[in-house]
Parts: sequence; structure tokens; C-alpha cells
Amino acid sequence: MQIQDPLTATFAALADPTRRAMLARLTRGPATVNELAEPFALTLPTVSRHLKVLEQAGLISKQRSAQSRPCTLEIAPLAEADAWMAQYREFFATRFDRLDTQLKAMMAARAEAVSTSTGDQ
Repeated sequence: MQIQDPLTATFAALADPTRRAMLARLTRGPATVNELAEPFALTLPTVSRHLKVLEQAGLISKQRSAQSRPCTLEIAPLAEADAWMAQYREFFATRFDRLDTQLKAMMAARAEAVSTSTGDQ
């Protein structure tokens, strides 16, 4: 088995829509395996494999409770992924701001050209 760095493991776990939906459910609080499996047409072994990926990535932890083992969301790996993506958000925000400025200038020039051409007639 290949060992992955934590950020790679986080993104690999988030790559699957079923796992993302499970994490979304856990934002409302702890849930059992059965509760997490409920919205999906999946076997419990398949759900368990998804949960194992999430647990190995550190995105969930399983608590020990009397008869059940509820899963809980762990936010640290998500915070690390968010921090990594922050640099790209800044990059794109700057590019979008420049694009917005350029489009406004082009629209103003076009409006002025239309105004000038209709005013000459």
C-alpha cells in the first residue's frame, strides 16, 4: 500500500461524491454507520469501505459508545486543505477582478461607440 501525504489523502477521500455526502451529513452531528448508509443504495460493506477511506484520511473518527460506534467529523484535514487552496483563491480573485475591470471598460467603450453612432444620424 502506498503511503500518501495528508493533503493527498484528504483530496482522494473528497474525490468521491458518496464520501462528500457522508461528510455533509456529519456536519449536523455524529451518526452511526446505518444512519450514514440510509440515503444510499449501497451494501453495508461498501459503506464501511467508504468510511474506512474517510477515517484513514483523518476526516472522521469513530467513537466508542455502548452498543454503537458513531462517526464524527474531524475538521483539521479540511482546514489544511482550505489553507492550501487559499493561495489559489487569491490568485483567481485577482484575475477575476482584472477581468471585471476589463469587461466594464469594454462595455463602456461599446456604449460610447453606439451613442456616438446614433447621435450622428
